[in-house]
Amino acid sequence: MDDWRHGGFGLYVHWPFCQAKCPYCDFNSHVTAKIDQKTWVRAYLSELKRESERLSGRVLNSIFFGGGTPSLMMPETVAAVIDAAREIWPFANDMEITLEANPGSVEAGRFVGYRDAGVNRISMGIQALNDEDLRRLGRIHSVSEARAAFDIARNCFDRVSFDLIYARQGQDLQHWKSELSEALSMAIDHLSLYQLTIEEGTAFGDRYARGKLRDLPSDDSAADMYQATQDICGTYGMPAYEVSNHARPGEESRHNQIYWRYGDYVGVGPGAHGRLTLNGQRYATEAHRAPGAWLKSVSDGSGESLCQSLPREDTAIEYMMMSMRLREGMDIPRYTALSGTKLPGDRIDDLVKLGMVTISNQRLRATNQGRAVLNAILRELLVD
Repeated sequence: MDDWRHGGFGLYVHWPFCQAKCPYCDFNSHVTAKIDQKTWVRAYLSELKRESERLSGRVLNSIFFGGGTPSLMMPETVAAVIDAAREIWPFANDMEITLEANPGSVEAGRFVGYRDAGVNRISMGIQALNDEDLRRLGRIHSVSEARAAFDIARNCFDRVSFDLIYARQGQDLQHWKSELSEALSMAIDHLSLYQLTIEEGTAFGDRYARGKLRDLPSDDSAADMYQATQDICGTYGMPAYEVSNHARPGEESRHNQIYWRYGDYVGVGPGAHGRLTLNGQRYATEAHRAPGAWLKSVSDGSGESLCQSLPREDTAIEYMMMSMRLREGMDIPRYTALSGTKLPGDRIDDLVKLGMVTISNQRLRATNQGRAVLNAILRELLVD
């Protein structure tokens, strides 16, 4: 059996356009005045046809429209992609089709169109429930607009998630506790809660390097916010099933679980990445990042800029790094089969004694304490 079947098979569709570029964002997103959506439909369908020739006979578990701001896509564009995918791959009975939306681009009519196209889950980039912090984050919506957009989504879809960023400028522990409790009161079933990170190449990164990004919480304060997040979400019946993601039982993101369980996924669109198993060999794929370059390369036959076989050791490392993010942890026999080696028992024993990991039913799991310092645990497990 191909190893990817442990995680499933998904399709990621990247829409590279936004209304404005957020200063913290290092995603492949671009602001443009005019978009010819028919051109983009043709390109997406061309790439799906190409993928169908090497990935036939699979059952598709999920589709995720990410970006960028996919809620800038016309419903007809979304419908065309979903219909083409359905023609290529049989859909799983519990098929999940997610579309990311920013509150500033939400219209009730458009959401009805997405629903009719087949979308059954919305992920909203709200990011803060405080107007001043939204302004600092470069968001173009207000809290009232975010709440209105959430209500529209709730009226159209059974499953709605939204994102928040914490450890923001000027934020302290009490403010975050209050904001998180407010978010959890909004009839929510899934939350993605990310600590603000300063990435090179972003506006925040440049500002930070010049000493102009002031009033960021200390590392200790950010760690306190992380722990409070675990406690409060757990009390509300939404424990962390992954380091940054919380859900009521059964409402976990099926698409993202394909990543974390190290399944296969097709990446379509500018800059999209994929992991594909072909004839028993796992490959990493990437697409050209610039929208114009991607469109041209698609017209020439393929949007891919890379399709590279992964050495056995790399697949095992990737599986460990992804699976250990999950509360369910890593399947030890699967890791051994991928790597051809055993885990370092002495180091695991030390981590168990420190309360960082547990082992049961042949699974290695990070504890609540361990997930807060997961990178350190991974370094310990992967050191030669």
